Amino acid sequence: MEEQTIAYRFYAVARGRNTGIYTEWSECLKQINGFRQARYKGFQDKRAAKEWIKTVSTTEKPAVTDHNQEKRNSMYDSLEAEIRLWTDGGSRNHGNKLGQHVKKDDRAAWAFLIEMKGKKISRSGGEFGATNNKMEVMALLRALTYLNENHCQEKSILATLDSRYVLDAIQKKWVFGWKKRGWKTSAGTEVANKELWMKMVAILPQFSRLTFQWTKGHQKNEGNIFVDQLLNQTMDEMDE
Repeated sequence: MEEQTIAYRFYAVARGRNTGIYTEWSECLKQINGFRQARYKGFQDKRAAKEWIKTVSTTEKPAVTDHNQEKRNSMYDSLEAEIRLWTDGGSRNHGNKLGQHVKKDDRAAWAFLIEMKGKKISRSGGEFGATNNKMEVMALLRALTYLNENHCQEKSILATLDSRYVLDAIQKKWVFGWKKRGWKTSAGTEVANKELWMKMVAILPQFSRLTFQWTKGHQKNEGNIFVDQLLNQTMDEMDE
C-alpha cells in the first residue's frame, strides 16, 4: 500500500528561538533546530494553532537552561528521550568501480530500531539495484511512518543516524531548497531519490519533538551496530 503523509498549512512554535505561527516548514525549522526542549506542532487551522500555543504557554513551565546539561554527551541525551530511534541503509556491489552506478543485481537494504516503553521494534527490507543513499532515506522514512501510524507525534524522539547525506539535507535545510526549485539541485539537476524526499518533507512537520544526532558508523553506538547488522542480514537472505 502506498504510504500517505499530510502537509500542514500552519506550524506553531510554542518554544523556540522565536515563537509564533509559520506557513513554511523551513521557517519553523529555523526556530526549533538545535533549540533545547523545543515545542512545535503542525495544524490545518490557524485558530487551532494559536490556541495550542496559548495552552502550552499556560500549562508548561518555561524551560530553564542548564549549561552543565548541555555539555553532556549525546548518549545521555538519548536516555532522556521517550523514544529512541536508529536507522541505517546500505548496499553491496560486486565488481563496480568507484563512481560507477550500482548494478541491477546489487543487493541493498534498510533497517530501523525503535526503543519505546521498554520495548524494541525493528524492521528491515531489501531491494536490488538501489543505492546506499536511497536506503538511508528509506530507513528514516519507514521509521517515521511507523511512529506516525502509532500516534507518537507528540513524544520526544531522538533519531540517531550515521548518514550525513540524510542529516545534512534535513538539518541544513537543503531539502526545502530542492522543493522550492521544483526538486532540482542548485546545479539544476534532478534531485536523487525525489519521491522519497517529497514524502519526507510532508511527514517531518507531524512530529513536534523530533531531534536528530549523528554517530560514526560501526563504532560503539549499540543501536547503530544493531541496525547495521540487521540490514546486512537482510541482504544475506535476499534471493538472487
